[in-house]
Amino acid sequence: MKESNLNDAEKRGWTLYKNLIFDFDGTIANSKKCSFIATKKAFLDYGLDEPSDNQIEYYMGVPIEKSFDLMSSVKLTSEERSELITLFRENYKEIENSYLEIYDHMLEQLEILYKKAKLFVVSSKKTDVLKRNLKILKIEHLFLEVIGSDKVKEYKPSPDGVLYILNKYNLNKRETIYIGDAIFDIQMAKNADVSSCAVTWGSHSEEQLKLEKPDYLIKNINQLEFEG
Repeated sequence: MKESNLNDAEKRGWTLYKNLIFDFDGTIANSKKCSFIATKKAFLDYGLDEPSDNQIEYYMGVPIEKSFDLMSSVKLTSEERSELITLFRENYKEIENSYLEIYDHMLEQLEILYKKAKLFVVSSKKTDVLKRNLKILKIEHLFLEVIGSDKVKEYKPSPDGVLYILNKYNLNKRETIYIGDAIFDIQMAKNADVSSCAVTWGSHSEEQLKLEKPDYLIKNINQLEFEG
């Protein structure tokens, strides 16, 4: 694993990657506040115990269709889960314009990378929500395609989202890297047999990410240079 202080030789290695697949929440955008508020309100309004900030943050890389079961103190029926998800999505849509933020310097880095490589997003959000969020941040034009949880059969850490992009665009795995902030992202990259880059400014700690042995681990957005 190459860590955050990349030397010139290591930076040259990034030029191998012509296809950059990003996670969204915790990688491109800081959506923690949106998730905390929308999740807690949904659970409380539905008469369930409120999950903690730590629980919500840990499962942010997992689709809510799965994570809500994991956070609930009682077993949810399919109908209850569906109603809870509806409440969450209504809450999230109400506040996303106020609280969703792109990380500092991320826009500049994406604009640089856009000129050199194909950019994609594979997220645990539904595709329509993901597109709406990218539009709010005014960066939707930078990505060739975005894949949400509704476009795959199996959620992260299943490789379905990455494999969909590889197959559709006939991409070389050796020239492809997945960039994310959660252990589920690194696991998905490994399951898809593409390189992985863990970033430390999102949901999971540096220590948690290191245990997954990503190919790269970076601590600063400016290190997303892919330049020699």
